[in-house]
Amino acid sequence: MLQIDALPAFNDNYIWLLQDTASKRCAVVDPGDAAPVEAWLAQHPDWTLSDILITHHHFDHVGGVEQLHKKTNAKVWGPAQETIPARDVALNDNDRIDVLGCTFEVFLLPGHTLGHIAYYHAQPTAPLLFCGDTLFAAGCGRLFEGTPEQMHGSLSRLAALPGNTAVYCAHEYTLSNLRFAQAVEPDNADIKARIEQVTEWRSNNQISLPSDIALELRTNPFLRVNETSVKEKADEWSKQDNASPGAVFASLRRWKDKF
Repeated sequence: MLQIDALPAFNDNYIWLLQDTASKRCAVVDPGDAAPVEAWLAQHPDWTLSDILITHHHFDHVGGVEQLHKKTNAKVWGPAQETIPARDVALNDNDRIDVLGCTFEVFLLPGHTLGHIAYYHAQPTAPLLFCGDTLFAAGCGRLFEGTPEQMHGSLSRLAALPGNTAVYCAHEYTLSNLRFAQAVEPDNADIKARIEQVTEWRSNNQISLPSDIALELRTNPFLRVNETSVKEKADEWSKQDNASPGAVFASLRRWKDKF
């Protein structure tokens, strides 16, 4: 059983720290800054950083990789379709890798970037998803490289995972995402309740992650494009009939970009 903690970085990034307490080996996901990881390792001198998992090439996700690799010789895993510093293993869609004794499946999720990947551990009682900047709590990543169709496809793939899958995304954007979600679905009681919960957590300096797939299906507008009320709001905002779920998604994403 892995213990998972967040190491805050920059203004709103989380570097996920996976710990195998039996072997005292650990892994990190998307260390955009080496300093928080180095600080944790300094406080835990009997632990070894064995693996670095990268979801995509943006600097706030890879900025600390070379320094950590040089210092610890941890194995660097990253997407084959992107340039990742110090990468040892290039990963493609549906690859399976072993990290800290756990098997992770690799998903190629174009949208935020073209080569973006996620890591999924399919343990029945507690599946885990490390999805970088593709799926956020109550939101999704901006489309820097991919098309709306690609991102809709990527999110649909994640939405089909078991409802109890824990969602470890890379940013603390939940509250602002929920404000947009409420604009899309003002009568959604689950969104209202989640806003209250997250507001309380953040006021106590608690993080709002991980989420899970079931909660996202109830409160994330980008996973709710098949809902009539979501389509109606997207049509109203875009002043057009969005005839397919992909078109609804595209309108929502444009709206969120301006929100």
